[in-house]
Amino acid sequence: MVQIAMANELPPSAPHRAVRSGVRPRTRAGRCTVGSDLGRRIGVLISGRGSNLQALIDAIAEGRLRAEIAVVIANRADAAGLARARTAGIETITIPHRDYPSREAFEETLIAELRARRVALVCLAGFMRLLGATFLEAYPNAILNIHPSLLPAFPGVDAQRQAWTYGTKVAGATVHLVTGELDGGPIVMQRAVAVPDDDTPDTLAARILDVEHQIYPDAAQLVLDGGWRIEGRRFRRA
Repeated sequence: MVQIAMANELPPSAPHRAVRSGVRPRTRAGRCTVGSDLGRRIGVLISGRGSNLQALIDAIAEGRLRAEIAVVIANRADAAGLARARTAGIETITIPHRDYPSREAFEETLIAELRARRVALVCLAGFMRLLGATFLEAYPNAILNIHPSLLPAFPGVDAQRQAWTYGTKVAGATVHLVTGELDGGPIVMQRAVAVPDDDTPDTLAARILDVEHQIYPDAAQLVLDGGWRIEGRRFRRA
């Protein structure tokens, strides 16, 4: 069941249907592509507290990120980030994944809601669901994720504790494009965080989170501005 709050006279959702590879959202003026003035609408997917969502909201308010968050979608009705979005006047949608018989059916609903709001760039902010081919083909090279490690080191969950347990002297955060490989898409931006000897998993995680909040809006701005390309695994600026 889809639960929508704060519709704000947006166009009705498109009917749910099969998704064709490479199709992008459209506006009345034509195709909406990342990097164009028509393509600065972001959709944010969350499952929890939404602190990186808040970083995007704050960056837009401060003029550091030239974009508009068109919608925030959660797969959990108790996701605390929904309240952050509503406080900022952003439309929110709850789409519980357990209401759908398959991943494909769930993703088709996500896509329909994002396309109805002309979203060009999808930002994952603590979205705890793996995205499959249906979603990836609908938004090729237009899905960003932030991960609390210097990828390719320590992919998966609890990366901060993984780094601390391993004894690394440098950790950090990575923003990458999402592909079918877990935490394995082309790297857009990274920033390192030192790991002193008296660190703990919790203090390290807190410092990495601060860095996440700094680089996620910057990476979104870079992608939205366009002028980049993918060569193999490499994200290359013009």
